Amino acid sequence: MSQPKSPANLVDLTAHRRTVQGSAVPDVTFQRQELERILNLYSFMVAAGEWRDYALDFMSDRAVFSVYRRAREVPLYQIVKEPKLARKQGEWSVVTGDGQTLKRGRDLAVVLRVFDRQLRIVRD
Repeated sequence: MSQPKSPANLVDLTAHRRTVQGSAVPDVTFQRQELERILNLYSFMVAAGEWRDYALDFMSDRAVFSVYRRAREVPLYQIVKEPKLARKQGEWSVVTGDGQTLKRGRDLAVVLRVFDRQLRIVRD
């Protein structure tokens, strides 16, 4: 068997990801358990007819899960993870589309309780 030929234009992505046009690659992301908790809330609110779309943004200082009623609008809410604030105010916050912080804290589950009063579906 012959060895597969390696293309001449092969790019090492690990080196490429370190810098993108001179800026740092996003360092902050959601862990699997965090994203699972957020997506569980999202699916519940979609089933209730409150939310319709979402977007994920990963930056060097924070990760943002934005929730939309319609895709062309500003986000209704943003669930923000900012590790730099973990020791001060807590790394998690829920912010409205107007920029008002509804809840901030160290525990994601506690911060997401801000949506509990909006949940209306009754299950048998």
